[in-house]
Amino acid sequence: MLTLDEAVKVTRTGDLWIFRGRSVPDRAIQTMTNSPVNHVGMAIVTEDLPPMMWHAELGKSLLDLWSGTHQRGVQLHDLRDAVTTWADRYDQRPWLRQLEPEATPEMEDAALRTVARLDGTPFPSTARLAARWARGRVPRRLRKEATLESAYCAEVVAVTYEEMGLLPAGRRPNWYDPGRFWSGDDLELLLGHRLGNEITVGVERTRRP
Repeated sequence: MLTLDEAVKVTRTGDLWIFRGRSVPDRAIQTMTNSPVNHVGMAIVTEDLPPMMWHAELGKSLLDLWSGTHQRGVQLHDLRDAVTTWADRYDQRPWLRQLEPEATPEMEDAALRTVARLDGTPFPSTARLAARWARGRVPRRLRKEATLESAYCAEVVAVTYEEMGLLPAGRRPNWYDPGRFWSGDDLELLLGHRLGNEITVGVERTRRP
C-alpha cells in the first residue's frame, strides 16, 4: 500500500489508475460493463508539468489542463487533484498499476498527440454505456465504421495505448471497459510491456462515511 504522495511520486506516463465505487451509478457501470471496477485513467508525466490524469468523466469541477477550462467529457487533470476528488467526493477506492518497462519518449509524444486530438470529446450518457459495450463485441464486418464522437474512460485509455503502440489495432474502442485494465483480465500488451499488479493507494478523506 502506498500513500497518495508516494503513489504520485512514482507514477510514470502510461501507468493506470483504477477506481471502484459503491454508489448506484458506480454499480450500474460495473454491472452494465461486466466489470469489477467502474473507472480507469492513464497517467501522463512530463518534465515541465505536475503528474497528470488523462481520463473521461461526467463532472467538470476540475480544471482541464489542456484547454484551460472546466468541461465535461475527456479531460487532462492534475493527477493528485483527480485522485483526491474521486476518493473524497465520489467515494472511490483507488489502485495504481504501473506499466513495465516504462514508456519511451516516443510513446509519451504519441500520448500527448492523442490528448490534443481527443481532449473535450463528450462523455456518453449512462443509459448508452451497456449498448455501446455490447456493440464493441460485434465483429467489425457486421458493423458500420464510426468515429469516436463520444468516449468514456476505458475507451480513452484504449485509444491512447493503441496510439502508443501498446495495444493492437483492429478492435473498436468500445470493446474495452474498465475491467479490461484490471489484473483479473489478461490484457496482452505489445512490445514486451506488461502491467504490474494493483497497488492500493491510501487517500486521506475529509468526507464523512
